[in-house]
Formats: sequence, C-alpha cells, structure tokens
Amino acid sequence: MDYMKEYTRWCALAKGLDADVEQELTAIRGEEEKIQDAFYRDLAFGTGGLRGIIGAGTNRMNVYTVAKASQGLANYVRKHFAAADRRIAVSRDSRIKSDLFAETAARVFAANGIDVYTYEDIMPTPCLSFATRALHCAAGIMLTASHNPAKYNGYKVYGADGCQITTEAAAEILAEIEALDLFADIRMTDFEIAGTRDTAEANVSATDIVTTPAAGENDTPATARIFWIGEAVYTDFVENVKKQSVLGPDDHIDRNVAIVYSPLNGTGRAPVTRTLRECGYTNITLVKEQEMPDGHFPTCPYPNPEIKEAMALGMDYAERVQADLLLATDPDCDRVGIAVRRADGSYQLLSGNETGILLLDYILAQRTKHGTLPKDPVMVKTIVTMDLGERIAAHYGVETVNVLTGFKFIGEQIGRLEKEGHPERYVFGFEESYGYLTGSYVRDKDAVDGALMICEMFCFYKTQGISLLDRLQALYAEYGYCLNTLHSFAFEGSAGFEKMQKIMQRFRTEAPDAFAGKKVEKVLDYLPGLDGLPKSDVLKYLLSDHCSVVVRPSGTEPKLKIYISISAENQAAAEDCEAAIAAELSDWMK
Repeated sequence: MDYMKEYTRWCALAKGLDADVEQELTAIRGEEEKIQDAFYRDLAFGTGGLRGIIGAGTNRMNVYTVAKASQGLANYVRKHFAAADRRIAVSRDSRIKSDLFAETAARVFAANGIDVYTYEDIMPTPCLSFATRALHCAAGIMLTASHNPAKYNGYKVYGADGCQITTEAAAEILAEIEALDLFADIRMTDFEIAGTRDTAEANVSATDIVTTPAAGENDTPATARIFWIGEAVYTDFVENVKKQSVLGPDDHIDRNVAIVYSPLNGTGRAPVTRTLRECGYTNITLVKEQEMPDGHFPTCPYPNPEIKEAMALGMDYAERVQADLLLATDPDCDRVGIAVRRADGSYQLLSGNETGILLLDYILAQRTKHGTLPKDPVMVKTIVTMDLGERIAAHYGVETVNVLTGFKFIGEQIGRLEKEGHPERYVFGFEESYGYLTGSYVRDKDAVDGALMICEMFCFYKTQGISLLDRLQALYAEYGYCLNTLHSFAFEGSAGFEKMQKIMQRFRTEAPDAFAGKKVEKVLDYLPGLDGLPKSDVLKYLLSDHCSVVVRPSGTEPKLKIYISISAENQAAAEDCEAAIAAELSDWMK
C-alpha cells in the first residue's frame, strides 16, 4: 500500500464522522514514521474480527475501518440469509469509542436492510453471544479489545450460532471488505431506535421485517430498523448462568464468605454482582476505583486478570477486609482471575490452569456424585492448556477434545455436539488464559458463569474445612505436579511484525534438538493443518519427561507467545526446569 497516497486521500475525505480522526490526520502531517505505521496496511481481519490501536488510518480502529468492516459483513449476510432472517446483534464494552463504533456499525447494517438489535448499556461479550442466539440473528458483533491496554479497541464477529466466525466465514467476509472503498462504498443511515426486542419476541415473521432485495440483487436495500435489546434477554442470560450450579439437594454450603470483586472498570459489575447475589453470595465488597466503567483504566493500564499488576488493588482490598476470595473480570467480562487467602493470612493468585483444573475436578466430582453426568461426556480444552486436565477427565470417564488456541474452537465443538443431537455431552471447556464455560447457552467463555462456579466451588470446600490451595495440592498429589507458564514478547509496528515472522520461520528451520536438556521428541506444526484442526501458525515441541513448548503469534496483539509446560516430581524442580527453558527461549527472541 502506498501509505503517503492513502494518507493524503484520508486528509481529503475523512470528514464528518469523528473530529478526533480529522485532528490526528492534521497532527501527524510531516511525520512520515507515524504516517507509515498508520497506513502501511489495512487492519487485519480474521476469525477474531478486528483489533488495533484507536486512531486515524487504515491500520487503526476508527469509524471508517469499523464502517468498512460492517459493510463487508452486511454484504456477507445479504448473500447468505433470506430477507426475513437478516438480523444482527450489537454489543459494546466500556472502551474508548466503543459507543461510537457500535452506533456506526448499527447505522451501516440498517442502511443495508438488516435489522439491528443492540444493548442500550454496555454488556459482556457472553451477553452478545447469548443475544445472537436468543434473537435468532444471522450474526453478532462485539465492540471490545478484551484485556488489551486502553489505546486498543476491537470488533469481534459472531455467527448465527453465537460462536465467533469460522475461518471460512472470516475469509469470505474479508473478501467482501477488501472489495470496498471505505469512502465510496459504505451505506449508512441515521441511528434511530424503533423499539425493543425481547427473547419472547424473537420469532418474528417475514412480514415483520422490512422487505429487502433477494440475495444477489444489486439494487439499494430499503432501510431496516434498530431495536434496543430488552431486559428479558438479559434476565434470561442470568437465569441460564444460575442453572449451571452442580449442587445437589443435599449439598448444604455456607455462602456467607467475604468476597472482593473488581470489574476492572469494565462490563462485569452489573451481571456478576446480580448473579452472585441472586444465588445467595451477598457478602461482596467492590473495588471502588475499578467498579464503574472507564475505558481509560486509570488504576490498571493493562486490564487483564492474568497480570499480577491488574490484580494488585483488589489484593489490597482483600487484605483490608480480610476477604476469603478475590475475583476480577476483564473489561468485556469473559475472563476471570482469582486469589485466595493462605493459612498465614496472605493471598495467592491462581493461574488460569490452576483454576481450570479445580473447576473441572469439582464439576465432574459433583455430577458423578449426583448422577447428572451425561452419557459419553466431553471436556474441551486448548492445546496450550495444562495437560493435567486430560488426566482428571479420564479419571471420571470423560473424553477430552483438544483444540487450537482460542475459545471459538471450544464453541465450535459445542456446535458439533449440538448438530449431532447431543449438546448435553459437553460438560466443561477451559483455556489457560482464564476462560471457562460450563454450559451450551453461549458459545464463548463467560466470566459471569466462571465467577458463580468459582464461588460455589470455594464455598463447597470451605464448608468442609478445605481451602482451594489444599484441594489443588491434593490434585497434584494424585495426578503429579505440573507447571504451565506463558511468556509474551512484543513486536510493535511494521518492523516488529516482520521480525516476528522471521522468528517463527527460524523456529521451523533451526530449532534445537533440546531445550535446557529436555530432548525434543516430536514437533507438531499446525500451519498446514494437523489432527483435523484448521491451519494455524502454531508450533508445539513435545519434550522428554512429559514437558512441552508451544510457540505462536497472538491473533489479537503484536506479540509472540510461548507456553512452557513442565511435569516434575515437585514444584521446585519444575520451576528450575521452566526457568532454564525460558532463558534459552528468551535468547531466541533476540
């Protein structure tokens, strides 16, 4: 792309939709490096949709790139869905400009003859997945950059099943997007609310939808309508989460535990606190500085519960009120992190893997005890998630399905079971990056569900005088000690992107025969497709002694991620081995 030519074109044509874009275009005049980074490519669109830094340019998140993506999605929906079925659900989180981007997308969809159902307030990503399914939409979009820093925003696309779009759909939508000129080919109408749609009203008839041309016709479609998603949809979501409890009629637990909760200035405050309180967990202290929505994330610049710094303020609160349990959800409330109190009164953060195997064991033990496990039960996890989960599942007679990194692949497995007529076979899915889901009511990870199940599990064991740390050590004693870590290396800008590609190529052609003395016994390269999984730029090195290393570029951030999994006789030995492997891999990044 001729970035200077495109910059000049934007200066002439990018007017009227967002004054911030116009001001930035003026501000960077004469600064070639900034212009190049903003215009050297189009912001990448894939199965995760769009994600990038907010600002002016083709490589940025702004009203123009959002409108272009929305027009491409609209064209895709018009080609694949009959007029009566053209509906798209829209939701947003607390991030900067999420409201403007959501409104822009709705205006484009409506101008293309597609009815829009949008939440009036910010809502978590799982609520978007739920609404897409409940309102029988052709697609759904979520304006969020999940746990990225404040300067990012994003545009997730969901299919009619409420799962993030498949690789094939993403490729077709991308082709539609690439065929567009973002200044000449975008249809847009005013943002006018026509009414409210609730779950009970979702089965609309063909006569209730504005007539649009049949798929393939080129004439201009009639403008459709924009509706608020009603309270009934949200309430139905909460009720579905509450149904995930695995307690039996004779399980009596003390729910009066002291809980500190932080929404990290995102969307979790209302649904998490409502769900917990309706289920009897009322002793909740909110982290005031992180309670209300704020896309600037003033106290946690990287609002990710995986990061210790993001949990620090919550830990302070927990110590102050002597809480039993700390919960924190990321801005779009699909990830949840926790900390628990040790015997000495200090607090320990649990990793996503640790929380995941605790939940897996608790759910399977409870369902086994109460006879509620289905026939041929299935647990789904990603290939970078702790393999100990597979051993726990096998203990309960549960099949494990391993999928590529990304919860959408777990959602696809739920869809596969549904198409086979047995969605009940799915009992749990989790990934190391703090994502959990216990039911099939949505097709993405759900931190509202995760928070409820964590509280239930915590109280169940506490009533018996057992801490989560005790239970975790018992699992290690039974199945063997495991340590899984994630190391991320940032590569910003066009030069960083090129360097990251070269490093991946080097891993494929020059990788050593061993990492810190652990012999490479097998290399799994998912780039051409492997084990029936889609093609993906991922390498997994299977090492001796049940250890492994996975290398993959992030699909949503300019980062190279390395996952190290160590099995050892004890924690100290595992940490020593992990540190040695991490040091060698760090040298590779140079």
